[in-house]
Amino acid sequence: MKKTSNPFLLIATLGLASLALSACVTNRTFGDGVDDTMADLSMKSRLLQDGLYNYNDIDMSVFEGRLLLTGTISSQDGKQHVEDLARASKGVNEVLNEIVVGKHTSMGQGARDLWIDERLGAALLTDAAVIRSNYQIVVSNGIVYLLGVAQGPQELNRAVEHARNIRGVKKIVSHVLYVGDPRRQVRQVSPQTAPAAGAPEALEPIGTQN
Repeated sequence: MKKTSNPFLLIATLGLASLALSACVTNRTFGDGVDDTMADLSMKSRLLQDGLYNYNDIDMSVFEGRLLLTGTISSQDGKQHVEDLARASKGVNEVLNEIVVGKHTSMGQGARDLWIDERLGAALLTDAAVIRSNYQIVVSNGIVYLLGVAQGPQELNRAVEHARNIRGVKKIVSHVLYVGDPRRQVRQVSPQTAPAAGAPEALEPIGTQN
């Protein structure tokens, strides 16, 4: 008998394997990573089952229970509906709704966004002063969104500066918290963590660089 593969199970398995390899160098536990994977799958499942709006241009990222929504949708009601679905998803503790009401992203802009994403990811990976696995990057219509946890202002500033130096970046929005921030949803809190400090949620727009 032919077995039908489950795409959600495959994604979850690959995600858990990746988390196991990176847990030793991140500021979140393996358990937190598992929770984020499950929250991501829960939200995607809700969108697939809902079908009330066109969600093809909606992206999501989850880090320590904080779900970031980006992309575009055709109406304000649709934007709010996606947020409501996110808040009802298992494992989601906070929703950061950066969805823009407007036309879907063009293929050309999508390609440029992917290029920016890859360039920034590579820059963070090769910077010894930045823990790459503590950051999630989303690029939508030239806007770079950062989600995750930073060791402190210096590391976050380095990450932001890398983004500023990439051609085509129009704006940078940071939803990164610092290690000791009490808003972090972590399973284990080390007494050696840095003093609590909140990272800025948004940065001033920057001009497109040539």
